[in-house]
Order: sequence, then C-alpha cells, then structure tokens
Amino acid sequence: MKDDSDKTLPALTRRRFFQGLTLIPVAAALPGCSPGDAPGQAAPRADAGTPYAPQFFTAAEWAFLVAACDRLIPSDEVGPGAVESGVPEFLDRHMQTPYAAGDIWYMQGPFLEAPSEFGYQGKLALRDILRVGIGALDAQCRKQYQGKTFAQLDHAEQESLLKAAEGGKLELEGISSKLFFSNLLGEVKNGYFADPKYGANKDMGAWKMIGYPGMRADYLDWIGVRDKVYPLPPVDLAGRRG
Repeated sequence: MKDDSDKTLPALTRRRFFQGLTLIPVAAALPGCSPGDAPGQAAPRADAGTPYAPQFFTAAEWAFLVAACDRLIPSDEVGPGAVESGVPEFLDRHMQTPYAAGDIWYMQGPFLEAPSEFGYQGKLALRDILRVGIGALDAQCRKQYQGKTFAQLDHAEQESLLKAAEGGKLELEGISSKLFFSNLLGEVKNGYFADPKYGANKDMGAWKMIGYPGMRADYLDWIGVRDKVYPLPPVDLAGRRG
C-alpha cells in the first residue's frame, strides 16, 4: 500500500508493487500446488457467460474480498486488475483445499507470537485467518463508518483501512490485523500469478504484463539472444498460448 502523498505515476506504482517477486514456475510457488497435481485438484473452469458463485465464502465475505482485491491490485494501463483476472474465484477455490484447511499443517500447540524466522506459530489455518479477519475488519468498518461494510466504503476509505491493517494499527477481534493483511495480500499475489488452471490469471494477463513465458518447453533458439525482445506468448500448463 502506498501513502496518499506519493504522486508517483500509476505505472511505476504497479511496478513497485511487484518488485521483489521471484519469477519461478508459478504453479510450484503455490502452496499445495504442483505441475503433478491430480486433475481433480485444479480449479474447474466455469462457462464464460456464467457468473462465479462462491462455495466457501459467504455473500458478505465475497463482497469484502472483491472490494479488497480491487484495491490491492487495481486495473490500470499497465496490466489487468485482480478482480478481472479472477483472483476472488481463485481464493474461493483455494480455501477449499487441504492446505488452506490446515489438514497438512502441524496445528497442535503451543501457539506463540514467534519471530518471523520461526514461521507461523498461530492456531488459525489459512482459511480461518481470512474468514476471521474479514469478519473482524467488516465489524470495525460498521463501528467506524456508521454501519457500512468494507465493500460499501469509497476507495479512499478502503485504502486507509488496508494501510492501517498492513501496519498492524487496527485492533481487530480475534486476529492481528497485520497477520490478516499479510496473508490476504500473499494469497492475492498467488492467484494473480498462478497458472490459469487454478482459476485466475485469465488469458495469462499477469504473465504477459511481466513478460513471463510460462511453461514453454523449448527455449534453445533464444538462450543466447540478448539484443531482441522475446516475442512469443506465454504457455500455460495445459499447453494453451496466451
């Protein structure tokens, strides 16, 4: 999240947002996902004309999620936004996996506020972090903004709350606002750059934006080329070209 006093051009803002992201095969970067996953673990593709109906998130949680995704990665002239890329759909599907449910985590105590180098030591699984955090932040919104939920606020108000959560400055019931924000942002990034098989990165728009070639099998003709822009479109795990 950037400070409102920063008048940097939108294109540079987006580039700064993505600084530090390591470009590795994106499916391998997703917790619980790998190119060898069973077909049933991939996100099923909905018909193009059928609006996605969330199965994990409630209607109120879904409204929050769509609004938050739109603020975290908005659409601009540089590339697609998180919502148009299908990130909310990715998150809803991902929350139904064993990883998000904590089934493959060690979830026994003791539960500690440990330094980051020791990893997460809390009692909430990923999907509970998001669910509890969304409910707590919406409750904070209703107190602070005369009964309005996060999705009903204007963009400036939404961004102000997200910045406060990012810095751990919101007192939320049942969860640290910083823990909630860091997990929400991390999952939004995961979905944005994931292989389209997992439900987001529609038309490989995020890959096109950063010049990521995807899973193309043969780069021999381009290994030694240094004076030309790589011209080929990205390829996803299913062999489709962007």
